[in-house]
Amino acid sequence: MMMMMMTESMTTEMQACMKACMDCHKMCMETMTYCMTKGGMQMDMSMMGMMRDCSEMCMMCVNMMMGGSEFMGRTCMLCAEMCDRCAMACEQMSDDQMMMDCAMACRKCAEACRSMQMMPA
Repeated sequence: MMMMMMTESMTTEMQACMKACMDCHKMCMETMTYCMTKGGMQMDMSMMGMMRDCSEMCMMCVNMMMGGSEFMGRTCMLCAEMCDRCAMACEQMSDDQMMMDCAMACRKCAEACRSMQMMPA
């Protein structure tokens, strides 16, 4: 069981993961807004849903880490999976820089979240 953690007892990995999650959340939100203005192919509803889910999951991850939740590890793993899926969808539009930036933020977040599974719960 993991005890409530205060920010000072947070590991560097956790801090890096939280930052990656917050960056990814922000990037997904910005990309969704961008897609709405672009319309057409970028307005794909399943893609928009994926970005929304991904940004929500990233915030949940941050909240779990902040609270030192015992579900943190599993939340991070699900987040990594969702980030990977979102990145793959964005990467299909390789000619669009915004979509590629979003994919990169998602990949970085997935990697950071995966490193969290090594953490003792």
